Amino acid sequence: MPFKLDQVVTVHLSIADETGEVLESTFGSEPLAFLSGRQQILPRLEERIATMPIHGKSTLTLSPEEAFGAYDESAVRIAKRSSFPEGAPLEEGMDFVAVNESGEEMPFMITKVEGDDITIDFNHPYAGKTLTIDVELIGMREATPEELDHGHVHGAGGHHH
Repeated sequence: MPFKLDQVVTVHLSIADETGEVLESTFGSEPLAFLSGRQQILPRLEERIATMPIHGKSTLTLSPEEAFGAYDESAVRIAKRSSFPEGAPLEEGMDFVAVNESGEEMPFMITKVEGDDITIDFNHPYAGKTLTIDVELIGMREATPEELDHGHVHGAGGHHH
């Protein structure tokens, strides 16, 4: 049953890499909720979900280009410790957000700490990976006027103010 633009769509999903390692999953926990047609999930995944019946299940495999893009070596940089808040503990695997000149948020991860040199990676953690996604459509409903105004789902599976 295809959904319409701006419906709240609730799904369970599991994302695995090429080796079958599960990278993340909502099965057994709170499902994911998103507004349809707002580019809040991967386009091919949303296309697949749009054709599914309620409680339907599906599996799709996405190439890096269909998912989070190719891994870009130029998105890896070395920053100085002084670029971070004074006294902040800096360890591999920590996530941060930088803000560029346009005010756009740019998430990154610390991948190496060597003295005052901090290697940071602006690639999405799944960039360069072929992903297999298992998805189950849990439900759909009309979005509230507040959700439409804010541009995201409120409550279970969505944003909490």
